[in-house]
Amino acid sequence: MSLPMTTPKVINRSRREEILELAVELFAARGYHGVSMDDIGARAHITGPALYHHFKGGKEEMLAEALIPVSARLLAGGREHTAAHADDPRAALRALVTFHVDFALTSPAVIAVQLHELDRLPSEPRHRIRKLQRSYVEEWVGVLRRLRPELGDTDARVLAHAAFGLMNSTPFLGRDSLAERPRIAELLTEAALSALDPEHRSTP
Repeated sequence: MSLPMTTPKVINRSRREEILELAVELFAARGYHGVSMDDIGARAHITGPALYHHFKGGKEEMLAEALIPVSARLLAGGREHTAAHADDPRAALRALVTFHVDFALTSPAVIAVQLHELDRLPSEPRHRIRKLQRSYVEEWVGVLRRLRPELGDTDARVLAHAAFGLMNSTPFLGRDSLAERPRIAELLTEAALSALDPEHRSTP
C-alpha cells in the first residue's frame, strides 16, 4: 500500500516580520544611524513613507521590536533549561551553553544589533531590555553558584559575561555554510564550558 505524499510544513511570516528582519540586517551591516527608512523600504520593495503603515514609530519601533522579543525568548529559554536540570547544575550549564551557542549562530544580525545599537533606543524600551538581559544573566549565575560553590555572585557574573563575549564574538561564523555550523557550534560550546567549568572534561 502506498503512503500518502506529505508536503513540508511552511512557516508563513507576516509582511511586518519580513520588513523587520530586513531592517535588522541593515542595522547590523551599516549601523542604526547609517540606515534610513528609505533604505529599509528599498530593501523591502516598499516606499519609505509606506513603512509607517507597519511601523508608526519608524526606526525606533523597529529596533525595539527586534530586541525586546529576543531578550524575552532568551530569558524564557534560560529558565526552561535551568528548571529541566534543577538537580544537576553541570547538565544545566551545558544546556545553557548549547542554547546560547545556537542562538548566536542562528541570529547573527540580532546579536550585532544588540551589542552595538541598544543605546539608540529611548529609555523605557532600553531599560526593559536591560532588565530582561540581567534576569537572563542571573539564571547563569545561579547555575554557576550551584556548580561551583566557591564562587561569589560577582565572580559568577563575571564568568557568565565572559562566556557571552566568547559565544557572541563570532556570530557570523557558519552563516554562509550550514555544513560548517555543527563543528563551529561544537568548538564554541567546548570553549565556553572550559571557561566556566574546569572540571567538565573529566565528567561523562
